[in-house]
Amino acid sequence: MRKTFLTVLLVAASLVPACASGGKKDSGLGVRTLDCVVVERGESSPSSGSSRGYSSSGNYWMVFETKEGEATSRYQLEVTRTQWFRFPEGSHVRITLNNNILTDIRSIE
Repeated sequence: MRKTFLTVLLVAASLVPACASGGKKDSGLGVRTLDCVVVERGESSPSSGSSRGYSSSGNYWMVFETKEGEATSRYQLEVTRTQWFRFPEGSHVRITLNNNILTDIRSIE
């Protein structure tokens, strides 16, 4: 019985490192700057007003397309209303991401 217990324990212990090392590192961590093209823009509906009568103007987002190596990547990111109006579809922009959160958009034309 003790020998069986030790065998099971040894097999289980050998599987733990295999599971722990199987994780994939998130390449989106850190600060990155990407040259992109705005390929789509959208906005969500405004939220309903609160009891005070305030209402939101909605959320604005853009889809950016860029080349990363041989691959083409698309990012759909939330933007401000001002950014949404400033950069229409087809705009060539340089975006800065910090941990996959948009921190800056600049025109590169």
